[in-house]
Amino acid sequence: MDLDYSEDDKAFRARARAWLADNIPETPRPPEGHEAAQWDRAWQAKLAAGGFAGLSWPKDYGGAGLDGVKQVIWFEELGRAHGPHQGAMGIAMNHAGPTLIMRGTEAQKAFHLPRILSGEVIWCQGFSEPGAGSDLAALSTKGVIEGDEMIVNGQKMWTSNAHHATYQELLVRTDPAAKRHKGLTWLICDMRTPGIEIRPIKNMMGEHHVNMIFYDNVRIPLSNVVGEVGDGWSVAMSTLAFERGIYYVPEMLSMIEKVQQLTDLAGRTRTETGALAIEDGSIAARLAAMKAKTLALRALCISTVGSSRTARQPGPEGSMVKLYVTTVYKELAQLAADIIGIDFLDYDDDRTSNRWTYEYMWAWVLTISGGSSEIQREIIADRVLGLPRAR
Repeated sequence: MDLDYSEDDKAFRARARAWLADNIPETPRPPEGHEAAQWDRAWQAKLAAGGFAGLSWPKDYGGAGLDGVKQVIWFEELGRAHGPHQGAMGIAMNHAGPTLIMRGTEAQKAFHLPRILSGEVIWCQGFSEPGAGSDLAALSTKGVIEGDEMIVNGQKMWTSNAHHATYQELLVRTDPAAKRHKGLTWLICDMRTPGIEIRPIKNMMGEHHVNMIFYDNVRIPLSNVVGEVGDGWSVAMSTLAFERGIYYVPEMLSMIEKVQQLTDLAGRTRTETGALAIEDGSIAARLAAMKAKTLALRALCISTVGSSRTARQPGPEGSMVKLYVTTVYKELAQLAADIIGIDFLDYDDDRTSNRWTYEYMWAWVLTISGGSSEIQREIIADRVLGLPRAR
C-alpha cells in the first residue's frame, strides 16, 4: 500500500488536531467505578457530536466511512494530545458494533448502532467461562429454545465492565450433542434481564474491572440471535477478528511515546552505583531495541488498518498484531522495572504515583485477555502459515 499521506489525509490530520485541542477533557478520568464509566460515555458522546465516532464504520450506519490510514492518523493525534482511550466503550465500539454491522439484522443495526455511537449504552462480552477461557470451543453455558425465547443457564468469567453494561455479546451452547465449535449461538443479552447475577473480581492492581456472571433461567428473545442459531462460532470469529486487529492500534501507537518517556526516565534515574541508568550499556541497547520494535509496530499498524480497504473484516493476521503488541508491551514494562530498580516494588494501588508498576501488571493482563499468547501462536501457525496441526 502507498505509505505517503494524501492531501486529504493531511487535511484530516489538521482537522483532528484542531478538534482535539479544543475538546480534550480538562478533568482526568476517574480510575474506576461508575464515575469512570459515565466519563467514558460522555467522551464517546462528544466524539459523536464532533464527527469522530465510528471513523471506520460505514456512513449508512452512522459512521464516518473513513479508510484505515485516517484511523492511524486519528490515533496518532489522540496520543499526541494525550487524549483518553475508549475505556468502558471499547467492547461496544470495537466488538459489538462491527459484529452487528457484519452479521446483524437490519432491525438489530437500526436499534443498537446509534446507541453505541452516541455513548448511550455500554456493552460487555460473555465468552470466557471457568472451564473455557482461551479454549472458547469448550464453553458449556446452555441455551434452550422455548417458543420465541432462548432460556440461558450457566456462568461466564472475566467479564470486563459487566457491572456497567446495558448489553452483552453472549455466546452459548444450543446443541449439547454437537462437539466443540459446532452448536454455538451468539446472542444480544440485555443485562437488565431477570436471572442475571454479577459478582465482582478484583484484579492484581486492586481494581474492580472484571466479573463473574451467573445466568439462572435468563429469557432472551430469539430476535436477539445474531447470525443463525448454531452458527455462533462463525459470528464469534468475526468478533474476535476485530478484537485482535484494530482494537490494538491505539496500544501500538502509544508504545512509541512510552519508549521516549522511558528513555527520559533512564536519563534521570540513578542506579545503586550512582550512575545514570542511561549510562549502562545494556540499558541503552535495550532502549534502542525497543525503539526499533515500536517503529516496526507502527508499520504493522498501518498494514493492518490498510487491509480494511480490501477486506470486509480483519483476518487471522489480527492474531499476529495481538501477539506482537502484547509481547513488546511486556518487554517494555520489564525494562522499566530494571531501570527503576527496587522502588519499582513500591505499589499502593495508585497508578499515578506508580505508573510503570501498573503498566507492568497490565502487560500481563493483555497477554491473556482476548485469547492468550499461546492461542495466538496456534492461530498464526494454523491459519496464517498453514502449518500442520500438532498431534
